[in-house]
Amino acid sequence: MTQTSENVTWLTQAAYDQLKAELDYLSGPARVEIAKKIEAAREEGDLRENGGYHAAKEEQGKQELRIRQLTQLLEKAKVGEAPSDSGVVAPGMVVTVAFDGDPDDTMTFLLGSREVAGDDLDIYSPQSPLGTAINGKKVGADASYELPNGKKATVKVLEAKPYSG
Repeated sequence: MTQTSENVTWLTQAAYDQLKAELDYLSGPARVEIAKKIEAAREEGDLRENGGYHAAKEEQGKQELRIRQLTQLLEKAKVGEAPSDSGVVAPGMVVTVAFDGDPDDTMTFLLGSREVAGDDLDIYSPQSPLGTAINGKKVGADASYELPNGKKATVKVLEAKPYSG
């Protein structure tokens, strides 16, 4: 699904289309809707004590922030193919790892971008310490990385499958 490398975000065509549709909605119909909410609240009178007006303005600010985020993401996006099911960890894959050689202490997550995942799957950036350590590793390989507290952690890659949404 996504891979960010040196300010380039790699997206599958489906992911790009999904984000583009969200941007089109937010910058078109959603802007009109929020403008109508603000106008209706403004007509209610004193703006200093008008909760509806302030809520609508806050919603507008969040919406404009999301529009800027999507615009920047899509400007830097390169559309490509989803990773192959080769057993080699790459961005856009759902990865299962075991910690410190303990096969019972496992974690499954998407190596990619929060912009793409829409389910309950945890997401780790390819630039995170764990993402950097496992990127390019084959199933069965060990990888070490540094934790925020300065200690080292080792994981074994148990599975790597392309994310299917």
